[in-house]
Parts: sequence; C-alpha cells; structure tokens
Amino acid sequence: MKSLRSFYIRTSFLFLDPPKTTNHLSFRFLARHSPQISRQFHSTNPHFRAEESVSAQTGEVPRGWSVYRDVGGGLDAKKTQEKSCVQERSSGSDGEGNIGFSIIDEKDADFVAEGRNEEVNDENLSIADKTPGGLSDSDNEGGVFSKEMTDRSIKKAGLDNVYRVRDTMGIKKKGKSKVSFVCEDCGQSEAQWWGMCPSCGSAGKMKRFYEEETKTGTVAENVIRSWLPQKTEDSKPVRLTDVMSGVNKLDWRIPLSGPFGNEVARVLGGGLVPGSLVLIGGDPGVGKSTLLLQMAAIIAEGPERGPVVYVSGEESIDQISNRADRMEIGAKDLFLYSSTDIEDILAKIQPLSPRALMVDSIQTVYINEVTGGAGSLMQLKECTSALLRFAKKTGIPVILVGHVTKSGEIAGPRILEHIVDVVMYLEGEKYSSHRLLRAVKNRFGSIDELGIFEMSQLGLQAVSSPSEMFLSGDQHSDSEFLAGLAVAVIMDASRAFLIEIQALCVSGSTASRHVNGIQASRADMIISVLNKQVGLKIQENAVFLNVVSGITLTETAGDLAIAAAICSSFLECPIPSGIAFIAEIGLAGELRMVPRMEKRIGTVAKLGYKKCIVPKSAVKSLATLELEVMELIGCADLKDFINSVFR
Repeated sequence: MKSLRSFYIRTSFLFLDPPKTTNHLSFRFLARHSPQISRQFHSTNPHFRAEESVSAQTGEVPRGWSVYRDVGGGLDAKKTQEKSCVQERSSGSDGEGNIGFSIIDEKDADFVAEGRNEEVNDENLSIADKTPGGLSDSDNEGGVFSKEMTDRSIKKAGLDNVYRVRDTMGIKKKGKSKVSFVCEDCGQSEAQWWGMCPSCGSAGKMKRFYEEETKTGTVAENVIRSWLPQKTEDSKPVRLTDVMSGVNKLDWRIPLSGPFGNEVARVLGGGLVPGSLVLIGGDPGVGKSTLLLQMAAIIAEGPERGPVVYVSGEESIDQISNRADRMEIGAKDLFLYSSTDIEDILAKIQPLSPRALMVDSIQTVYINEVTGGAGSLMQLKECTSALLRFAKKTGIPVILVGHVTKSGEIAGPRILEHIVDVVMYLEGEKYSSHRLLRAVKNRFGSIDELGIFEMSQLGLQAVSSPSEMFLSGDQHSDSEFLAGLAVAVIMDASRAFLIEIQALCVSGSTASRHVNGIQASRADMIISVLNKQVGLKIQENAVFLNVVSGITLTETAGDLAIAAAICSSFLECPIPSGIAFIAEIGLAGELRMVPRMEKRIGTVAKLGYKKCIVPKSAVKSLATLELEVMELIGCADLKDFINSVFR
C-alpha cells in the first residue's frame, strides 16, 4: 500500500482502467515465490516511462518496461526475458485493448513492471538490466532482490508485505517438515502461535521451529546393538512370576553406602535400579554437578566395584578433576570424559562396560542425524530417547542433569519428564547452606521422601538431625526475651521438622502488621479469631510475625503455634521450654486435627520435648503411641489452650 501511495503522490492523476487509445504502461507486482498473486495498475504519466529516446520518424516515445525503485528513488527501465510460452488475455477486439500476460523468467525480482507488446531498444535500458531483477549494481549488492537487503530498507520502502509473501503463505523448504511453536521459558510446544504461552503465561516467548522428519528410533541404534549378545530366537511375552524368579530383590538395586548415599537412596526408593534413567534438576549453582560427582564416586567405590563414567558437556576433564580434588574424591574406577556427541559417548564407553553413566547435562548433547542445535526441541527428545534405549537394553543406569527455567521447571518439552523413570529436584535457598533433594516422579519407589544435605567445602554432607536443623538452640524459660516464641511441627514429604515462630506486639505503633514466612491472609484470620473468640484487643497493636531460618510456612498445622506466639507477646508471658504446638484453628476458635499426627508426635518425642498441645479429638487416637516421658495435652478451643499454657 505504501508503494501505491508513493505512485499516487508522484502523479497528478491515477487511472485504474485508462482509455484504450492512451499510450500507457501496465505494471504488475509479483510475489517472488507466488507469481499467481499480483497487483496491476496503469499510469499515463510520462514520469513512469523509460528514459526517453524519441523516434525520428514518428516522434513518439518508445514504450519500455520500467521498475520504480521506491527504496532509492528513480526508475529503471527493464527488458523482461520471456519464456517461449506466452499467454495473452484479451479484453477487446482490437490489439490496443489487449493486456499482456507473460510467464516471466524472473529469479530474484519480487515485482516487475511489464509492457504490452512492444520491444525496447537497448538505448532505453538502464544499467539495471545487466543485474538480476533489473536493479542497479548498488541496489543489487545490498538489495532485497539479491537476498541481502536488510529488513530495515524493506520496511522503509513499505514493501515488507510484498517481500514477506513467503512467510505469510507458509512456503516451506524442500523436504517434509513440521512447524511448531515452542516457549523459550517452559518448553511448551504448540501447533500454532500464541501471544502468551498456555503453560507458563509468558508473553512473546513462542518461537517457530521447523521439525524435519527423521528416522526416529534408528539414531545410535547400531552403537547400542554392539553391546548386546546376538540372539537367534525372537523375544516373546514372559510370565510375570518368571521375570524376577531367582533374583534376590535386596541385591537387585545398586547400593549407595555412607550417610550421603543413604539420603540419596531414600529418595530413589532404596537404591539405584539397573537400567533406569534418572533426571536431576535444580537452579544454577545449587549443586547438581556436585551431587552427580559424589554419586559416581560412591558407585565406583561400592561393594561391587566397577567402572563409572562421568561425561560432561559443560566442563573439561581438567576442571572436573580440580573439583574432585577439592572434594577429596580419588576413586580409581571413576572415568572422566568430555564430549557432546551421543554416538561418540556410547562408542567410547563401550570397552569399559561401566556400572553407571553420568551425563552433565542433557541440554548440551546432540545427535548428528537430528536437525537443530543442542538443547533444541528435537535434540532433547531424540537424545533422551537414545539414552533410554541404551539403558533398557544394556541394564546400565543413566543419570542426567537437566537445566531449569526461571519458573523452576525442567527446560525443554514436557515429554522429557515423561520419558525418564525418575525426576528429582535439588532445592536450596540462596543464603542457606541446606539442600533438599525430593522426587516428583519415581517409577521404582515413593515420591513421599526427602533427602536433606548441607553444602560444605567437601561437597554435600548428610544432616545428622534434620528435624531440629531449623531450631535456634536450647530454650530458657527464665529469660524474658522468650516471650513471643513458639515451636511448630510441620511436614515436608515424609520428614517432620520443628520450626520456631516469633511474634511481637507493639502498642501505639503506626504500622498495622508485617509478616515474614507466613501467609498474610492466614495471619489476619488468626488475629481476628483471637480478637473475637478470646477477647484479646490485638487490633490496637502492631503485630510482627516471623518464621526463623527464612523458611515459608504453608500448611495449617502451624496455626496454633502462631496464635501461641501472639498471645505470649501480647500478654508478655514467656512460653515454658519443651512445649510444641500442633493444631489447625477454625473460625469459631476450635482446634482441628491435621494429617500425620503420629509422625509429628513421634518426632517431637524423639527430640526430648516434655509437652505437646494437640486438639482434644486427637488424644484418643494417639493413646496407643508409646511416648515415654512426653505428655499430650488436649484442648478443645483457644480458651482451653490459654488456660493450659499461661495459667
């Protein structure tokens, strides 16, 4: 449209259907790859004609074919090379009314100006006829017709709609390919473009990918077959009871010894399963490579010693060796290799026949036969599938490290987590040395397990007493500074933790309330219940709530501890040492039960606490527990709780 406007501005009038007797030029715009799409118009303005060469006999100006260059300005006369086959569409009986329609042999021109039936003399042609597409040398060097003009020049000329016909028409390259749109953040794949990712909601992150068809299932198959014994008989279905007959289930898994190994084995379900594919994710710098290197050393130094190969696509073997020296790892059967080619990796480890293969990371490896660079959609899918076939056919467990997006999910398509057998996440706060290893998918065990570590100079170390790692230390009931401090018991997976909740009530303060580590809506509800059901005028005070160690309290089992801390600070009465609180608070002030009361009570008893405040309805169900010296105090509501603790 900008081109049409420029023609209209330069001319004093514009005729879409000029008189038949008028000497005019017929312009037609053709798409480079779609010549059936055209825009025609006619002009009688002499400015749009070729450089004039007046005939001495007739006095008429020969009509030539010209190209108007809106990018650089001016006209270029052009001689169009026609093929032998010329079709003409007649709009009248005489020759003057015929509009020429030629099959033009143009390779690079996006639009051409076409004359009707006359030949053009050589002197009417500009230098542009000697260049492809009818442009001058200067235009052709950086022009769009030589496929080198920048997009900025195209937009300046207003011809981006003309030149982008290939993109809008969806014309693909030779060969079968599939177009998909993948989110840069979460890896969600869609068949069409979306402004916002349907999975993570990120705006403007959907990028186009061309997935060329490959021979799926045949990649690296020859390398894998070389590991297997040649069998003459075909495989057939096997009875379920015959699969594990004669196999000791206790010795079936690869053991992980030591305190560190026991924590990892807890999350895996008892040990590393032969032929399994494990994926470990986590934020950058949380310790994924450290965890993988320590696991490799434990397997290599285990009771059944064997070679273990650690492959890294991000570090050199010198860098890995330096990290191993710092962590005091010196396993003789641990082999290091730096490569990113899957077929090369499988070929090089074949002579070793390792007990386990570690790959750091899956986003850095690739397969030559698959299109796209390392970390692309197809590469991630095919590389993971190749390693899965390798693990299942050889019985060698493969442990992968996966990058995560800014939202904390594994980078790449969601199918990546469906392919693997186990998905584990290594979590940790920025300013904390503690690390939590949890499983979100486990085909060989429960996902209700949690491994707790502490990052040190020697790597990840297992925490000896994880239940009290968030406690500040011994409590002293005669200290006046303990007013406003209460202990709650929370659950994370199958682990119970004791955390400290602090409260501070200040009268006459301009601030209303501030909370840290507690949901603000939950805190408002508990304060309102204390005001209405108990009669404490807390609304006249500024309330500050804090969870020690910087963790976030998400479950309702800490409601009673929050109320106890607020009452202790408001009444200026310290809570006696050795008391824990487990209950949920209702709007009527009643105390409700929470899940896994037995596990919570057992943890509190092991840590030496003398009393535990629980809902009155839970006392009967907990009477069967052998609690030795700890006393369970049942309370029906908040009034009973205050009378039991602060009397």
